[in-house]
Amino acid sequence: MADSITSSYAGEFAGKYIAAALLSADTLDGGGITIRPNVKFKETMRTLSTNGLVKDAACDFSDASDVTIADRVLTPKELQVNLALCKKDFHDQWEAEQMGYGAFDELPASFTDYLIGYVADKVAQKTEQMIWEGTGSTDEFSGLTTQIALDANLPAAQEIAGTSVDASNVITELGSIVDAIPSSVYGKEDLYIYVSQNIARAYVRALGGFGSSGLGANGVNNAGTTWYNGGDLAFDGVKLFVCSGLADNTAMAAQKSNLFFGTGLLSDHNEVKVLDMADLDGSQNVRFVMRFTAGVQYGFASDIVTYGIVNGAN
Repeated sequence: MADSITSSYAGEFAGKYIAAALLSADTLDGGGITIRPNVKFKETMRTLSTNGLVKDAACDFSDASDVTIADRVLTPKELQVNLALCKKDFHDQWEAEQMGYGAFDELPASFTDYLIGYVADKVAQKTEQMIWEGTGSTDEFSGLTTQIALDANLPAAQEIAGTSVDASNVITELGSIVDAIPSSVYGKEDLYIYVSQNIARAYVRALGGFGSSGLGANGVNNAGTTWYNGGDLAFDGVKLFVCSGLADNTAMAAQKSNLFFGTGLLSDHNEVKVLDMADLDGSQNVRFVMRFTAGVQYGFASDIVTYGIVNGAN
């Protein structure tokens, strides 16, 4: 009897695989958002604001400030990956000795490992896109730009109209974002301008100099276009965070502590399994199953600045 290749990764082990998949997304892996694990269904985040707290002293107690408490609900969506492979398809495409010589052969372990890694990478890419641009429709959760575009609490002055960004105008456009950041937020340690890749590339090129294509004669440290070798970027003292999930010519300024990613990452709802169906139905099929939950939310729209994201509510 041939050995079964069924590999089951559930519970704690599943958490490790799901973590590798989800946390490889740029925004998560780079620490650009606050991660809330173990959200099994939903998490209610209470927001509190006041006005006019400080008043002239008096002998009597006088409640002179309004306290506004509201709820923001983070509801991770259940998602899955289902793949089916036939071992017969690999007879001529993979090392035969790795598959065994019996009629009930095995999918090569090295390919199983590769498949897990491949799918995890694709899940990470999709998660990154959904964090920012997810539509909330079938197969996606609602992303941050999708939610903020429907929020009337975003001040109109903090919704910056976008344009096609290149090296010739990127300084002006980033400046318009910084100018719109509320005074109460500007200077905070965890404040970022989250930018799309094309905005980041335009900024790097602009700082390389060379006249009309950029700034200065030879750019940063007179190094021309060789000045940048990776690493952190900042504009007017505000850190830039490059997000591959953001659409071209879009950006958002916000505190990391105001943006949340929720998942059942460590809960018992996560599972990753590679199942050999031979012992179950006699077929040569192998099934790959991945389950996880994910969703995003922000706290205060009034502390966010958007660029190139049309708000239909204000």
